Amino acid sequence: MRAMNSYLLDTHTLLWWLTNSDKIGARCREVISNPENDIYVSPISLWEISIKKSIGKLKAPDNMAAICMEKGFLELKISLKDGQAMQTLPCLHKDPFDRMLIVQAINNRLIIITNDKIIKNYEVKTLPAGN
Repeated sequence: MRAMNSYLLDTHTLLWWLTNSDKIGARCREVISNPENDIYVSPISLWEISIKKSIGKLKAPDNMAAICMEKGFLELKISLKDGQAMQTLPCLHKDPFDRMLIVQAINNRLIIITNDKIIKNYEVKTLPAGN
């Protein structure tokens, strides 16, 4: 059976979801919790979380990969095509993690669930994560 829609969680959305933050809006909660939707997490997000943890900018569990799988999120693989596409992505966003998530969403036809307003300037579908 084909999923209703396929989504990619931005890193902050993933963290908000895992901590049951009140920053997550009702529509976002509905989409992520609907078992008919495919919800992807990129290794890019775990890479960003790991780096920020290691420099003391973030507190998060050590077993993020296991937690993501336990929550039923799908792993979005990074492809050579994703890496190559970075050279043609307009440099509107300076954050390299967000830029790669944008490329992955475009290449895989995913909707990014985010509150990052800069991402909306790209040719990628977005869904607001917040209220």
